[in-house]
Amino acid sequence: MNKINTTQHNYILKTREYLNMLRQALSGGDQDYTSLKLGKAIFLLAIPMVLEMIMESIFAIVDIFFVSKLGSDAIAAVGLTESMMTVVYAIAVGFSAGTTALVSRRIGEKNPEAAAKAAGQSILAGLFVSFLLAIPGIFYSYELLRLMGASHELASVNHGYTQIMFAGNAVIMMLFIINAAFRSAGDAALSMRVLLIANGINIILDPLLIFGYGIIPSLGIEGAAIATNIGRGLAVVFQCYILFRGKMRIKLRLAHLIPELSLMVSLIKLSIGGILQNLIATASWIVMVRIISVFGSVAVAGYTIGIRIIIFSLLPSWGLSNAASTLVGQNLGAGKPERAQRAAWITGFTNMTLLGLISLVFIAFPGFFVRMFINDTEVLKAGITCLQIVSSGFLFYAFGMVMTQSLNGAGDTYTPTLLNFICFWLIEIPLAYFLSIVAGFETNGVYYAIVIAESILTLLGIYVFSRGKWKLKKGVSLCGFQFIISNF
Repeated sequence: MNKINTTQHNYILKTREYLNMLRQALSGGDQDYTSLKLGKAIFLLAIPMVLEMIMESIFAIVDIFFVSKLGSDAIAAVGLTESMMTVVYAIAVGFSAGTTALVSRRIGEKNPEAAAKAAGQSILAGLFVSFLLAIPGIFYSYELLRLMGASHELASVNHGYTQIMFAGNAVIMMLFIINAAFRSAGDAALSMRVLLIANGINIILDPLLIFGYGIIPSLGIEGAAIATNIGRGLAVVFQCYILFRGKMRIKLRLAHLIPELSLMVSLIKLSIGGILQNLIATASWIVMVRIISVFGSVAVAGYTIGIRIIIFSLLPSWGLSNAASTLVGQNLGAGKPERAQRAAWITGFTNMTLLGLISLVFIAFPGFFVRMFINDTEVLKAGITCLQIVSSGFLFYAFGMVMTQSLNGAGDTYTPTLLNFICFWLIEIPLAYFLSIVAGFETNGVYYAIVIAESILTLLGIYVFSRGKWKLKKGVSLCGFQFIISNF
C-alpha cells in the first residue's frame, strides 16, 4: 500500500512539474537557455514556437476554408497566388535566419544592446525589400497569374486577390523578422501571442468580407486578402509597441533603426544564404504548381487543399526546428558547442516522433481532412492523393528541418543553400517533369518527386551536421562558399 501511495505521489508531483513548465512556456519569462537543463530548455522554447507556427498556418487554412465556398477557380487562384507569395516568405524566412543567428549569438554573449541593434537593421532591410516586391504584384497581378498557367477567365476574375496580397507583403516580412528577434532572445511566448491576435482578427473578418453581412458588402475572394492583411497588420503594430515600449530582453530605440554599415553587411551575409536557401526551395514549389497546372484547375485545386493541410501539420515541426536553431545559436555564443549539438539531436528525434504519428493519421484517414474544405468529387480525389503521397515522407522531413535550422542557427546559412539547390533544382524538378509528363504518372509523379527530393535532402543534412564544422565560431564570418567546401 505504501508503495502504491508513493508511486501516486510521485506521479502527481511529476504532473505538477510538467503543468508548471507548460505555464512557464506559455507565459514566457526571463530564462537563461544556455544553463537550463537541456530537456527543459527545449520544452520551454518549443511549446510557444510550435503554437506560433500553428497560428501562422491557420491563416492559410482559414482563407482556403472560406474561399472554397466560391468554387474551384477561386481555390486555384489562391493556390497560384500563394505559390508566387512563397518568394515573399522565402525572403522573410531568410532574413529571419540572419536575425536568429545574430540576435541569439548576442543574447548568448549577454549583450542585449547589440541584439537590439541587429533586430533594428533586420527590420530596415525587410521594409526595403518588401517595397520592391510590392511593385510587380500591384501592377502585373493578371499577367503573373497567366504566367502561372491560369486561364484568362480565372485570372481576370480573381487577380484582385493576387494584387492585394502582394501589396501587403510588408506585414508578412515584419511578422517573420520581429518574431525571429523575439524567439532568438528567448521570448518565444510573445511571438505566439502576436499571431494569436492576428488570427483572431482574420477569423472574424474573413467571412464578413468574403460573403458580406448587413452593411458590409460581399467582396468575394478579395475579401480574404483584405482580412488577412488587416489581421497581420494589426499584429505588426502590436509587435512594434512591444519592441519600443515593452520590458522584454530586446528593447528598440529609434537609434537602432539608423543604418549601420558593418552590422548591415553581417546581416546581409547571413541573410543572403538564408534567402537563397529558401528561394531555391520555394521557387521549386512554383515550378511544381506550374507542372500540375498542365492537368487543369481541378488538379491545382486538389493540390492546393492537400498542401495547405500538409503545411498546417508541418509548421508545428518548424516550431520545434526554430527551438533547435535558437538553442544552437545561444549555446555557441556562450561557448558550449557540445550542448548545442545535443540540443539539435534531441529535437530532431522528438520531431520525428511527432510527424511520424501525424503521417500515419493522414495516410489512414485522408478523406476526413480534405472533406473539411470541399465536397466536389474530383477535387476531393485529387486532394486525397496529394495528402497520402506527400505525407508518407514525413519522417524524413522532420529530421531534415531540424538539421537545416540548426545549421542556420549556427550562422552557416550557405551549406543548406547548396543542399537545397542540389535536391530541389537538380533532382526534384527534373524528376517531377519526367514522372508526371514523360512517364505518364501525371500529378502523382510530382508528389513522388517531392518525397524523394526531401528524403535525399535530409540524408545530406544529417551527414553535414554530424561532421561538426558548424561548431567553429569563426564559421559565421567565413565566405559562404569557403564554408560550404569545408563542410564536405
